[in-house]
Amino acid sequence: MIIEIFNYSLTAILIGICGAWVFLIKSMINSLRLTPYLDKFDKVKHNNPKVSIILPARNEEDFLAKCLDTLIDQDYSNYEIITIDDSSEDSTRSIILEYSKKNPKIIPVLARPKPDGWMGKNWACMEGYKKATGELLLFTDADTKHGSNVISLAVSHLLSFNLDALTVIPRLVAIDFWTKITLPMISTFLHTRFSAIRVNDPSKKTGYFFGSFFILKKKTYEDVGTHESVKQEIIEDGALGKKVKDSGYKMKMVRGDHLIDAIWARDKSTLWNALKRLMIPLYLQSHGISVGIFFAVLFLLFMPFPILVYSSFLTFENLSNSLVFVSSLIASILIYTGAVIEVKKGLQLKLIYALFGPIGSLVVVLGFLSGLFQARKDASISWRGRNYSMKDHIQDSIRI
Repeated sequence: MIIEIFNYSLTAILIGICGAWVFLIKSMINSLRLTPYLDKFDKVKHNNPKVSIILPARNEEDFLAKCLDTLIDQDYSNYEIITIDDSSEDSTRSIILEYSKKNPKIIPVLARPKPDGWMGKNWACMEGYKKATGELLLFTDADTKHGSNVISLAVSHLLSFNLDALTVIPRLVAIDFWTKITLPMISTFLHTRFSAIRVNDPSKKTGYFFGSFFILKKKTYEDVGTHESVKQEIIEDGALGKKVKDSGYKMKMVRGDHLIDAIWARDKSTLWNALKRLMIPLYLQSHGISVGIFFAVLFLLFMPFPILVYSSFLTFENLSNSLVFVSSLIASILIYTGAVIEVKKGLQLKLIYALFGPIGSLVVVLGFLSGLFQARKDASISWRGRNYSMKDHIQDSIRI
């Protein structure tokens, strides 16, 4: 009797999980199908305003040169590349200085020491902005690679639609095995709350920038308070995008995954810290709700698999046993379906990485759990060789 009640309870939960995944998969398909492309639009004749590319870099010796090579090789003529060394401890500074000697478009900036209350990247972006002379500001990351026509396309798209800001969805690149099996599981959620469909809808409050590529008018940037207004934000690009949307400016999100590559995590260590930094701000907003979100993610991403294993050992003579087996099987298939869609259509990875979905889901769950424990302990995160305390500021980019 107790086992029957337990199985019926599991079945009810699994039916809810199945419903959630049907919604997620539908959202993914709609997002992939309906999101406009950076290079597919009716162009309007315009002038070529000067673009100031603001490129912060901290300990980026393995990626910076490749990024600069792609920025130098652009078919747009009127631009500058303001490259900021954010107190690097490797050869990043020397790479910046070496490139600036060879190409006059590159303007080197050695950021002053970060003041208290600022995130490192936010401060570096602010230092770069102070040197910018362009009418348009384009922010990007040092581990991003750009197609040779992305600046001209971005400027033309911005001006053709009379936008104040434009952000481009890149192809999220996974280098190591652990990121390749984890990213498909967590990036499915990008197609819901932070999808281009919501960002591009003026009636929705959703605003978001991808830090790897967003371009906006200098006046718009100044009106929303520059990076100083998001100086304590972990995910500063998301917070800045939210401010632009909240302020009533016209913004748009487009697909550029065939033109821009952005590395999401470099190794298992940065992957682990990336997962933790998603949970810590939520815990500081509301302990109870963040724990609830953790359990929701636990059941949505992982629990159908162990429940399926458990139910496969039961005899199917009992209705409750059959129901829990069938519902866990359907839920597991739906999770795999979402992973396959994301791997093939979104991330453009080999299909084999979707097969490791249960392990990738477990990594996400454990990373979130670790973030909860750390938030209870000291509410700090480690990022790019710096430790930041989150106790004194509720993150505006990650809202419950």
